[in-house]
Amino acid sequence: MLIYLRSAIFLLWLIVTVVPWSLVAVLASAFTRGAPLYWLCAGWLKVAILGAKWICGVHWRVQGMDNVPTAADGTASVILVPKHQSTWETFAFPALMPHPLAYVFKRELLYIPFFGWAIGRLDMVHINRGRGSDAWRKVVEQGTRIMAQGTWMIMFPEGTRTPRGSQGEYKTGASRLAVTTRTPLVPIAVTSARCWPRKSFLLRPGTVDISIGRPIDPQGRRPDDLMREVEAWIESEMRRLDPEAYVAPQS
Repeated sequence: MLIYLRSAIFLLWLIVTVVPWSLVAVLASAFTRGAPLYWLCAGWLKVAILGAKWICGVHWRVQGMDNVPTAADGTASVILVPKHQSTWETFAFPALMPHPLAYVFKRELLYIPFFGWAIGRLDMVHINRGRGSDAWRKVVEQGTRIMAQGTWMIMFPEGTRTPRGSQGEYKTGASRLAVTTRTPLVPIAVTSARCWPRKSFLLRPGTVDISIGRPIDPQGRRPDDLMREVEAWIESEMRRLDPEAYVAPQS
């Protein structure tokens, strides 16, 4: 029962904080854009993951942060390709990374009251998944422009959240973008489903491990080979970080 109570309080925390924060962001967007507006919005995401920590006991630890450029490397860009298990990492990465991030996401998220209004004012790539080649062209054009400013792209190669201990299909969108723009890929393993499973608002106490791999140079590589290397690293690291989730069932 305590998990239900804490999770309900956390959900209330999100609602109570996102409404005024989003309204301030939308109003501020009339006067400022770019990094200042991004960091204003990222402030709410930090409030969100801190709320999960304080209310629900969801802690985190990060290893490999030295594998990404520091805040001082203003124009250095990478494409982050994380494991996707939960809503938690979509909140956490902008709050934890030293550079602004640009997500590639389905445009339907823009219709979410308050939250969607705010992210619609940020320089991100929202696409219509049903438009195929047009959507990909938009990713390349906007991604190239955004990364030239030192903003990092972040794309979940599995496309959607996967249950703990499972593996989705790794699609080549991020590796195609990396090859096209000659931008390194940074694989990331994250064990968020340990505490916040997909399709659930029940948060359990524990620690989310985030492991950041070394950048992978796309120079002279094929997108499918590049993504297979990303997949191999992430899935191997997931089994190291969360071995109990990958125990084979007894026959």
